[in-house]
Amino acid sequence: MENKMFLKRVAAIHDLSGFGKCSLTAALPILSAAGIETSALPTAVLSTHTGGIEGYTYMDMTGEMRPFMKHWKSLNLSFDAIYSGFLGSFEQLDIVSDFFDEFREKDNLLLVDPVMADNGELYKIFTPAFALGMRKLCEKADIIVPNITEAALLLGESYRPGPYSKAYIEDLLFKLGEMGPEQTVLTGVFFDEEKLGAATYNKKTGITGYTLVPKIPGYYHGTGDVFGSALLAALLNGFDLNDSAGIAVRFTANSILRTHNAKTDIRFGVDFEHGIPGLLKDLNLV
Repeated sequence: MENKMFLKRVAAIHDLSGFGKCSLTAALPILSAAGIETSALPTAVLSTHTGGIEGYTYMDMTGEMRPFMKHWKSLNLSFDAIYSGFLGSFEQLDIVSDFFDEFREKDNLLLVDPVMADNGELYKIFTPAFALGMRKLCEKADIIVPNITEAALLLGESYRPGPYSKAYIEDLLFKLGEMGPEQTVLTGVFFDEEKLGAATYNKKTGITGYTLVPKIPGYYHGTGDVFGSALLAALLNGFDLNDSAGIAVRFTANSILRTHNAKTDIRFGVDFEHGIPGLLKDLNLV
């Protein structure tokens, strides 16, 4: 018999890169450290992540996703949250949509990170039509976590480079809320060249919020997954949306700063591991 009073459970639907600290390689340790049992449903298995690294292997797991789902259903598993990230095809979008339907409960949380674009451009493997499919998945979610580029694609709008105005950011937030999700976290928000962070919108309360921290030079792979995992960890530990985003922004920024200061190869991911003790303090778990 399950005892959900003591251990919450997440189904994490992401790709698995053996090296590079992104997707499941970030979600599993962060969520587990936060006291959350994490069940992994891999969408693909790669030797490394694809950002700036050549020669990686890629195994498409589409054919195994429905058998995973069927087996989990036969075990009568339930999840306090379902957390989806990188999905490599329209078929995977359909599978995750069906997963939401199969495992939806009155009080669980469906979080979609619509991983498909950044810096004004779709990732090379995707077409504009994929954004329409991702929009349908986001319509089913309770909370979505797009960056500015992904938000524009979901809304069918042209990408606008920053710095941004609060009016523009809140227009994006309100329109994303109209798609369906009760809560939205928008990443990559900045109003000047000094600070960067995230904006939140709770459709039920109408409240928006911001957490901005000093910008750190460079582009660091896997930070969206670090952010999304810390955000979900905070939400499942009882923090509200804005406080959860603040915890996730600071955890991610500190991970980037450690990596920047260490001058390690930025392709290999950020040092979130040394930040886990601080994250647990922020979550009131130690």
